[in-house]
Amino acid sequence: MIYIKRAYEPASLKDGSRILIDRLWPRGLSKEKIKIRFWLKDIAPSEELRKWFGHDPEKWTMFKKKYFAELKAKVADVDLIKKASRQGKTTLIYAAKDEAHNNAVALKEFLER
Repeated sequence: MIYIKRAYEPASLKDGSRILIDRLWPRGLSKEKIKIRFWLKDIAPSEELRKWFGHDPEKWTMFKKKYFAELKAKVADVDLIKKASRQGKTTLIYAAKDEAHNNAVALKEFLER
């Protein structure tokens, strides 16, 4: 199973394998505090798409469509997350404040299709 969690929430053993999926490192957090297994910055939306979206809920549907198109070209990173999830609980770590409209929510949806 794949879960999502904000980077600023405390890490827990219940998170399983923690994978940071943002292009930028979460502000103010150390490697020790975030406790990730690995960082897949290339699976994040392109800089252009991220800036266009700006976490605007009105752009959410189009953002997902564009992001899914980008994800189809990121086969190795997508496969890495799928492999980790087959080995046990996997949590996608993200930093966005908006918990409903962010790349982790979209990526989870893409992976579970």
